[in-house]
Formats: sequence, C-alpha cells, structure tokens
Amino acid sequence: MSTNLEGQLREQLTASIKAKDMRTANLIRMINTKVMERRTAKGFTGTVDDALILDVISAYKKSMEKAKQEFAAAGDRAKDQIAEIDFEIGWCAGFLPKQVDEAELRAAVEKAVAELPQKDPKMAGRVIGAIKKQYGDRADAQLVKKLAEETLAKG
Repeated sequence: MSTNLEGQLREQLTASIKAKDMRTANLIRMINTKVMERRTAKGFTGTVDDALILDVISAYKKSMEKAKQEFAAAGDRAKDQIAEIDFEIGWCAGFLPKQVDEAELRAAVEKAVAELPQKDPKMAGRVIGAIKKQYGDRADAQLVKKLAEETLAKG
C-alpha cells in the first residue's frame, strides 16, 4: 500500500476497475479530476501533496452534503440520487480525519460561551472562531454555528 494519498487513490482506482466497481472508480476519477484542476489552476505554484488532496476530498464531501440537502427537498423522486450521494460522502469520510461528535462540540461551545464577557447572540462568530481554532476541519461548521446560536440564546 502506498503511503501517500495520490498512490492510494491510484491503487484504489485500479482495484475498483478490476473488481468492476464502477461506482468507486468513477468517484476516484472525479476526485483525480478535481486535483488536476487545482494542479493546473492559474497561479498554482505549490506541489500536489496529501494536504491538497485532503482539501479536495473535503471540499467534494461538503458539496455532496449540500447536494444531499437539495435532493432531500425533492422527496421520494430523489431516493436513488441520495443513496449515491451517501455512498460518496461515506467514501470521502474514510480519507478525512474523524469528525468531532455533537456531544463533544456542544461541551466545547458551552465552555467557549462561558468564557465570553457577555452572552450576546451577536457573539456567535467569536464562539465559532474559537471552536474552529481548537478543532480545525474536524468540527462541522454548520453544527458549531447552530450550537453556538442555541447556547447564546439561552444565556
């Protein structure tokens, strides 16, 4: 098994094609295309490393989560698309650092709110910033925002 993500993606693509798993193969091709778009973007001078690939996978996962919400609004007609999107989100999650669970985020938000000078709902941005600084991309920004607003509204 390769140690870098680019090698892992290449190996998974080959394995999925051999296994005739076109769903996985197509998803990996999509990720590779997005990496290539970054690599050839005007002004890109860096290197394609694991951090860039993780960033691409993370961005793709976020776009799929947004698309899932839109398909969910369509009701039963979108069941097949939602199942495909769930597969893609799950595959992407396998590469990304484990997300912080809601209970841990809630505790961190409550601690951050307790440290504020005043409990004004307008302070949500400061709470979100503190949580993102502490957890980085492992914290779901939408969930942190919701928890911060709820906690500040109580306070």
